[in-house]
Amino acid sequence: MKVVLFCGGMGTRMRDFAPTTPKPLVHIGERPLLWYIMNYYAHHGHREFVLCLGYGVEAFLAYFRQLGAVPMPTVSGDAVGHTFRLIDERGDVLTVSLVDTGPLTSIGQRLKAVQRYVAGEPVFLANYADGLSDAPLPDIVRVLEGRADTVGVMIAVRPTQSFHYLHHDHDGVVTGIEAGTGIDVRINGGFFAFRAEIFEYLDDDDDLVEGAFDRLIGERRLLAFPYDGFWRACDTFKDVMALEAARLPEPAPWEVWRVDAATDRREAVG
Repeated sequence: MKVVLFCGGMGTRMRDFAPTTPKPLVHIGERPLLWYIMNYYAHHGHREFVLCLGYGVEAFLAYFRQLGAVPMPTVSGDAVGHTFRLIDERGDVLTVSLVDTGPLTSIGQRLKAVQRYVAGEPVFLANYADGLSDAPLPDIVRVLEGRADTVGVMIAVRPTQSFHYLHHDHDGVVTGIEAGTGIDVRINGGFFAFRAEIFEYLDDDDDLVEGAFDRLIGERRLLAFPYDGFWRACDTFKDVMALEAARLPEPAPWEVWRVDAATDRREAVG
């Protein structure tokens, strides 16, 4: 399946730490977020990527050239005009199309702008490209494919922010304080699987969540995939530090290709 990665945001909350670096190119250890995300999908057999760019287009072009990616013919009308072929560390061939979808464009508009890149795909995958997880991707896809009436599935995770929620009575007297990580609430984790029908719910000027998702919810055609394994967004310097800490001991939990390989070796020895 093709994978759409939303890489065009301004990353304003990361500016103090990385003032000119697009968020997907912020490093965790020796590699950027984007490298880990692409390897996550490639490990599960999904090796065709469409990157929706906006802020920092040249940085992404430079990154793939640095990796030794080979230019390929691109889809007619591509505003950037760059599709690359590269070989990952497992020897798998990846194709990456870079599409300039505008610096101030919403997620929904970015998705609409790359519709032609996923034309003919009954199901495709998408990701905010600003977080890491070991979510079981094959299970997420099976949930979508097992429900013919469902148009989209997204992972629903528990928030990692250190906010505290207040409970108070009608007089404003605080009756309790509860850590955000301890309450029974879930948020959009930014890992998606969509049927092609998603574009029927997406107007040209729509956002994805406050637009297409609202319409899907009204028709009960959007599913959550609750997940309590590893997930962490990378929006701030604090998130970078948390991900750096989670890398050790290796392999990091989101490096599913290394985790699975280590499990296979242990089983072979056992």
